[in-house]
Amino acid sequence: MRLDQSDLIKVPSRGFGLIPAALTPLDSHYKVDYDQFEGYIRWLLSFDVGGLAINVDTGEGPHLYQEERTKILRAASEIVKGKVPIVAGLQAINTEEAVELAKGMKRAGANAVMVFPHPAFKGESPDDIICDYHRQISEGGDIPIVLFDLQPVLGGVEYNPETLLRLIEIRNVIAIKEASFNAKKFADVVRTLKKASRKITLLTGNDDFIYESLILGAEGGLLGFGTIAVKEQVEMFDLVGKQRYEEAREIWERKLLPLEEVLFAPPVRNYRVRLKEALVQLGVLKTSFVRPPLQQISPGERDKIRDILNGLEMVS
Repeated sequence: MRLDQSDLIKVPSRGFGLIPAALTPLDSHYKVDYDQFEGYIRWLLSFDVGGLAINVDTGEGPHLYQEERTKILRAASEIVKGKVPIVAGLQAINTEEAVELAKGMKRAGANAVMVFPHPAFKGESPDDIICDYHRQISEGGDIPIVLFDLQPVLGGVEYNPETLLRLIEIRNVIAIKEASFNAKKFADVVRTLKKASRKITLLTGNDDFIYESLILGAEGGLLGFGTIAVKEQVEMFDLVGKQRYEEAREIWERKLLPLEEVLFAPPVRNYRVRLKEALVQLGVLKTSFVRPPLQQISPGERDKIRDILNGLEMVS
């Protein structure tokens, strides 16, 4: 399956799609629970999602062994069976490994890779390093690439306009996930993309202002928050695509934002276990274990999650 920017998100004519960033269910020994994973992925596919992101930050991709990532990706591909595109998270120790991983992900069923910023990207204007890394993945891996503009507090790098315009020139770059969690920076990226020599898809990764980022110019979302309240988010995306902004805003402010504020409260790194705990309480998952050094949340936080789910009438 070959993708370009027009079909990365598989949606009807509305033109806006949600790509949930899938969690990775673990058992009490912190091993991947593939039985849980299958049921969970099938649950996500029961909604009109535009794709699935596997082994990304929400799925604890950086905390998994490479053989686990490959097995998880293959399992997802066997379940999805081409119904929606799969975007796989790519984290590597060096450029050579990144190219080999991209090849392996393509064989395992990925339709695109989302390239995590490498630690070497950090510092003052390392444009050549950033562009060469993505270019070699593009040429050697021969797979569509989603750029990942990520806030530093989560270990990422925010690309400056000059670097971003150079990255867009790379042949297989088809989209960018913008996750600065900063509305001003997001708007700057929107303006930069308008100056680019060719079109790529802008996906919001800003869980704290999803609705606003769609209004500002995002064409879809690749979101950790996208793995919960999926029906409501798909409806919100659909309404924005139909320019029914007030109805979409009502869903965001009444149903989604209160939940997001609890699940993505400081420290942000705990959002994964909070999402898992919420899905346990909703009966979607059986366990909320995360792999150390990530840790379980306190009973008090579990109560907060239960209270917000009950308050929003999400628990049956």
